[in-house]
Amino acid sequence: MNIIHNFYKQHPFLAILFAFQLFRLLLLPFFGMMPQDAYYDFYGEHLAWSYFDHPGMIGYLLRLFTTIFGKHVFVIKLADFTVTSLTLFAFYKLAGCFLPKQKQNLALVLIGSTFLVSILSTISTPDVPLLLFWTLSLIALYHAVFRQQKLYWLLAGLLMGLAFDSKYTAVLLQIGLILFLIFSNQYRKLLLSGWLWLCLLVSVLVTFPVFYWNYQHHFASFLFQSANRTGDIAKFQLKPKLFLGTIGTQLFLLLPVAFFGLVALTFKTIKKVLVKWQLPTDPILFLLCFFLPAFLGFFLISLFYWVKINWMMPSYITGFIFLAIFISRKSVRINVWIAAVLHLAFAIEVIFYPVQIKSDDTWFGWKQLANRVEILQKTYPNTFIFSADGYKTSAELSFFLPQKIYAQNIFHQPALQFDYVGDNMLLLAGKNALFVDSDPGFKNTDKHGTIPPELKLYFEDVQELNPIIIKNGNANARKFWVYYCVGYKVRK
Repeated sequence: MNIIHNFYKQHPFLAILFAFQLFRLLLLPFFGMMPQDAYYDFYGEHLAWSYFDHPGMIGYLLRLFTTIFGKHVFVIKLADFTVTSLTLFAFYKLAGCFLPKQKQNLALVLIGSTFLVSILSTISTPDVPLLLFWTLSLIALYHAVFRQQKLYWLLAGLLMGLAFDSKYTAVLLQIGLILFLIFSNQYRKLLLSGWLWLCLLVSVLVTFPVFYWNYQHHFASFLFQSANRTGDIAKFQLKPKLFLGTIGTQLFLLLPVAFFGLVALTFKTIKKVLVKWQLPTDPILFLLCFFLPAFLGFFLISLFYWVKINWMMPSYITGFIFLAIFISRKSVRINVWIAAVLHLAFAIEVIFYPVQIKSDDTWFGWKQLANRVEILQKTYPNTFIFSADGYKTSAELSFFLPQKIYAQNIFHQPALQFDYVGDNMLLLAGKNALFVDSDPGFKNTDKHGTIPPELKLYFEDVQELNPIIIKNGNANARKFWVYYCVGYKVRK
């Protein structure tokens, strides 16, 4: 205890960070499998150059951990925690490039106490490897630009390519770099440097797996992530509720002091540039070029389109360093206390589940569902199993059950990566099936009473079975409708 006390006295903010990380690590065994965890493990179980809705880095990461440590829920969570811990270390190194020691520690504890890090540490998403490679890319670019260490251009290209192999948002790294060089009087000459263009060439070459997969599949992933969404955004239908929703999600992610601090600093910086026509110093300009495009860009998009909670995450790497330059120790302490209270409430929810989440985006009940479906299949042998809620139930059952699980591709509807695992639906012709359908906002334990029209279209006969009720103690926590489907009809 004396060692801990002395460490806290000498390094209070680092001690706080270690406390938060220890808290997250101890919480991992209580965390159930999120649908995202199961879906990206599905990536890893079906190795490919890339995948329909994202590049494959998160799948490769989970496959590595499960191959070494076994396929368990805790191992999936451990992979996220380990990579995010490396991201925090890289962030600390990056902050040290711009801040004195005291401010460097402030920046680390400021980001380390947020739900941004908690989400990355406990839920598998492409953002987990993205933020690691994003941060490492910025370190390499700092050495290449400010310290004129030419070989770091090659390393930066490699890391930016790996970031893109994690998530398409990484293209903002190249955009941020070009913006910085355009606006910097001192470093604008690097636009004509062969090292810069060699860096960009290397970054493109490293993304070969993503482009090759898209070439093989008619650029399906690029179209899904760009054309489909930009079409909705281009309608320019103002939706203020979506904007307010984005504020709410980012407020939750960063907590009040950090979020409103970033908003205030962004406003002051832009005002200063527009009024005095004076750009910040090059180090601050560098930070802003990797923060503002995503931060302001996605907030602008949120006026017309729902911006997911994780889309802005990479921008906060330099955003928090920028914030640490101006924020006081007192403000950081306030944010940390708020974080501590909310994380305690979060732990109670994870362990005891007192508040039922009326959504499939929950960690609770999936293992119990798989056990019940496995028992049910013994009553109805020689059946295949499928669901049709996007990916969530199908992915969870795929993780916990040994047999192949199908999604809404059974109905010839788009099923994300389930469309690209080499299924031949003709082999299922005439077979019987169990259809499992989640009822997230259930109000009773009764049967549905009606047969979904798709089941009638694709099967000779359908019988609704008793629903599967997942309990939390004596309380009913989740409900799944179940249908026994006879004679699958393959339709073209």
